[in-house]
Parts: sequence; C-alpha cells; structure tokens
Amino acid sequence: MAKAAQQSKPARRPSAGTGRARPGRRPAAPENHRCRIVLTGGPGGGKTTAADLFRREIGERVVIVPEAATLVFSGGFPRRTEPPGIIAAQRAIFHVQRNLEDVQSALYPERILLCDRGTVDGAAYWPGPANAFFAALGTTLEHELARYDGVIFFESAAVGGIAIEGGNPMRQESVEQAAALDAKLRKLWAHHPRFIVVRHDRSFLKKISFGLAELDAMVTELTARRRALPPGKRANPGVAKTR
Repeated sequence: MAKAAQQSKPARRPSAGTGRARPGRRPAAPENHRCRIVLTGGPGGGKTTAADLFRREIGERVVIVPEAATLVFSGGFPRRTEPPGIIAAQRAIFHVQRNLEDVQSALYPERILLCDRGTVDGAAYWPGPANAFFAALGTTLEHELARYDGVIFFESAAVGGIAIEGGNPMRQESVEQAAALDAKLRKLWAHHPRFIVVRHDRSFLKKISFGLAELDAMVTELTARRRALPPGKRANPGVAKTR
C-alpha cells in the first residue's frame, strides 16, 4: 500500500511518498512514455487550484484536462441521487474524461498533461462495488491506472473536519460525504505504482506549496525519462496498454 509523503520533506524521495503496490498487485505500467499526471482526491482538496498554479508557473509546457464532472453537470446533465441517475451520470463523465484526455494527448503530444481527476474516480461515486463500475464500462481498474504516469492525491479538507464550501458551484457534498469519498478514492488510486499523497493541512498555503513541489518533482522525473528514450521507443500518446 502506498505511503503518504511527509510534508516536512518537500523533496520527493522513495521513502517520502512514492506509492508502491504490493507484489502481485502492481498495475501494468503504461508502455507509452508521455507525461500524463492525475490530480485527484476528495472534494475540497485543492487539486484544481494546484493545477492552475502549476500551469501559470511553467506556461505552455502544460495542458490542463478540466474536471469532466463539472463540465457535464454545468452543461445541463441532470444531477440525481437515485441509483439510475447516478449510473447515467458516471457513465457520461467517464467517457467525457477519457476522450478529453485522448484529444489533448493527440493535439499536444510533447506537453505535460495534468488531469483534474481521472477515469478511475467514477468508481468512488458508483452506487455499488468498484468492480461493478469497471465492468459496466467494459474496462478494469488496472487498465485505467495504466493510462497515467503518476498520481498526486490531494487529501480533502473534510478529513480535518473543515467545511469545503466555495470554489466549485457544482460541489454538493457535505463534510461527511466528502471525507467518505476521499477514503474511497484513496483506496482506488493507491494501487498506482507512482502514488503521492498531499495530506490535509490547516494552512492551505503550506499544503499547496508542498503539493506543487511534489508535482514539480514528478514532472521533472517523467520528462527526463521520456527524453532519454529514442523517438522510435515513444508509443502513440494517449493509448494506454496493459501487459
């Protein structure tokens, strides 16, 4: 199981936050050497703010994939609480998320892709077990994890009992619901071999600063790995494969 990074150590080290799946549970690594990173976590974690700040810092080297759920619901898709409505919404969100990522990867193959949530997230919102979500979408957790080179998990402020109102008008979760979603999402994403946790901190500035440092370290590592490979070894961006 992945271990959370310690906020007192801003530099990324193997013992300070790199998630490692246990033997026999490691998801297949993507064979393409793009740089696609997921920023995820429970509602009110600060991931959207972190993505925007990072984009401002390094400019056109980054392409942001916006949160698909916000696009879907703000575009008029009905937000229901009964299971059939939730299932319909999560199906729509999954396909919007996947296609947004793939379009941006194809258009900007040399840029860093920062995804505000990923295709795994819907399993935490699904009205039933996570494996039912992946079965309904014709995929697996392993295959969806393999779409991404790294995961940075921003723990929700709700974990610390702090209200999460504001920011995103589409957010409707209570503190209790947000904390529960945070736990579900962390359990799912922790299977990724490159998994970093940015823990909740009462100082949002400290939390975001730490998260940006981890993001910068991950981008530097992945970019260096990609550049070290000959062009012929770089698979088509946006196509994740399982072994």
